[in-house]
Amino acid sequence: MTRIISSFSEISKNYNLALVDLWGCVHNGKAIYPEAEAALRAYREDGGTVVLVTNSPRPRDGVQAQLEQMGLSGHAYDGIATSGDAAQAGMLTGAVGRKVWHLGPPKDDGFFENLPDWAADHPPIERVDFEAAEGIVCTGPLDEQNDTPEDYRGRFLSAKARGLKLLCANPDIVVDYGETRVYCAGALAQLYDEMGGESFYFGKPHPPIYDLARRVASETGLKFSDDRTIAIGDGLRTDIQGGLGEGIDTLFITGGLAAAEFGSDVERPDPALLEKWINRERIHPTYAIGRLR
Repeated sequence: MTRIISSFSEISKNYNLALVDLWGCVHNGKAIYPEAEAALRAYREDGGTVVLVTNSPRPRDGVQAQLEQMGLSGHAYDGIATSGDAAQAGMLTGAVGRKVWHLGPPKDDGFFENLPDWAADHPPIERVDFEAAEGIVCTGPLDEQNDTPEDYRGRFLSAKARGLKLLCANPDIVVDYGETRVYCAGALAQLYDEMGGESFYFGKPHPPIYDLARRVASETGLKFSDDRTIAIGDGLRTDIQGGLGEGIDTLFITGGLAAAEFGSDVERPDPALLEKWINRERIHPTYAIGRLR
């Protein structure tokens, strides 16, 4: 049974590595949650290591710049692992071909421009028009504020007929940007799969991003083990399912994407509603908390 806690400090001494989601957990796309930042700083001051694990399609440097712009202290984390970095590696090794069509907004251009040093050892990736593409790299809708997956059904029919594979750089289905819910690349890849296309995923809950997160943790000099690692996030089918798949404990932030399911008090989920919901979803977090604090 999932245990509801009131603060991360109640359980933090059981872990020396925390894999922490960003959107809905540390920030809402516009502003940092002060209590979450304070909790992570306190955990690190007590000897814990924090790796921020995000399904952002941006490489690590882009995410770090965004966090600095929002005002997140560098004392709140030790490293960053992004779906963008893991997906970049897949793209550069030719997962969907060398000539690719980018399905995503201009803000994600860094995915193709800010490449790791080792990319020089591989043939270049060329961004081309859809008609000339060997594959699709999807970082999100072209217009995040207005587009829905159905807007791409016609294009996906053509892609499927041509046998194009789709690389999904962000498996999230939706995120809340402030008070607005927007679709992510995962929603588009999901539609493509349902239509009979083939998509490759590199972020949570899939293994590549966890392999990357462990490498990032190792770079800090930390000696960690799965029984001393916890995954924290508000996505039941990304953060929590991914953590469970990796054999590690999980802390579900109920006040994020699914907040409306657990009563009127975002900070304090109703235990009966939480138990009913997770039984229906058949994914059982180790712990739950309203907000990370």
